[in-house]
Amino acid sequence: MNATNIKIGLFGFGTVGQGIYRVLERSANAHAQICRICVRDINKPRDVDAPRDIFTTNADDILNDPEVNLIVEVIDKAEPAFEIASKALSKGIPVVTGNKAMLAQHLPELIELQRKHNVALLYDASSCGSIPVIRNLEEYYDNDLLLEVKGILNGSSNYILSRVFDHGESYDSALRHAQELGFAESDPSFDIEGFDALFKLVIITVHALGVYVKPDDVFTYGIANIHDADIQYAREKRVKIKLVAQVVKLDQDKFTMFVMPEFVTKSKYIYSVDDEYNGVVIRGECYDRQFMFGKGAGSLPTASSILSDIMARRHDYRYEYKKMNYLSRPSYTTDVTLKVYVRFSATNILHVINFERVYEQYISDNNNYVIADVKLSELIAKRERLNAPDLFFANIPQFYIDRD
Repeated sequence: MNATNIKIGLFGFGTVGQGIYRVLERSANAHAQICRICVRDINKPRDVDAPRDIFTTNADDILNDPEVNLIVEVIDKAEPAFEIASKALSKGIPVVTGNKAMLAQHLPELIELQRKHNVALLYDASSCGSIPVIRNLEEYYDNDLLLEVKGILNGSSNYILSRVFDHGESYDSALRHAQELGFAESDPSFDIEGFDALFKLVIITVHALGVYVKPDDVFTYGIANIHDADIQYAREKRVKIKLVAQVVKLDQDKFTMFVMPEFVTKSKYIYSVDDEYNGVVIRGECYDRQFMFGKGAGSLPTASSILSDIMARRHDYRYEYKKMNYLSRPSYTTDVTLKVYVRFSATNILHVINFERVYEQYISDNNNYVIADVKLSELIAKRERLNAPDLFFANIPQFYIDRD
């Protein structure tokens, strides 16, 4: 690619798209300009005053424009984003995207398109906003010594939990403030039910271990059902509840992954990751723990990550997916035992879940809880029944605690 002549076709001009426009205006060394923008509604009011004549509502106006040599896709829908990305890659046009839902659901096809057409797809912005997790896993941790990637991958849910535990707000009040500030959507389910973190974890796992796992195969449980009783229990134990995503290598042959609220003690790095920030712990055989911290959401943090990928294309950078070519890669398993806290009232959880061992059980007039061991496969098998509004699950961490 001509280092002085990056011509961008931009899909989407919402919060992130406008952030990209602003960031490019400030970055003289990017040597890149947005020459076309595709949106659903040209007349929609926007905060950024871009020239009207570069807007279009027809994707083909950009995909068939010979001047465009880089597609940047930041729309909010998975399937239209996949159609744009796959068409561009098939035409030999490199793509930069931040669409984690699209990537998590279609990464194998997209990797094959990259190989077939010898073209690059970059997406550091899809996971943890401004934190360069993917490129670090791809380049620095490009060996089989990695044991675990674990962290707070969703800024919206973390902001809500921070307001609850650090500022004494109620969950409903914290959620409302997150929506007012734009950290959570009017329908916050994508964030608070854990799907945003799940999609990021699927992408991260490809670069951490070289294995793709379908999102539907991963146990995901969010914070939507958290109750004052859970918050009070955590405070009594002097821990915080965080929504944590993790992929853990169990041995050389097996790994597991899941997204769940977790009781986090003060000794853990992610205990102090508050507000809309993300924090990722990468653990390895020889380097113990390394920690990455930064803003995980918002217009400019995400745009800065997009800019990094745009500038990487000046040097013809692409992901090599080295770990996917290893002769021996670990396989995904749900045959692993977790220790969990389960709060319940109307639902008799002891009749729903086959616990392997119950350590503690508390019964009261309003709420009950158990601390117990359970197979991850059992949680997946029963997950439809675990959505009852009177239930809340939290993980009590056990992996690698002897190394902390």
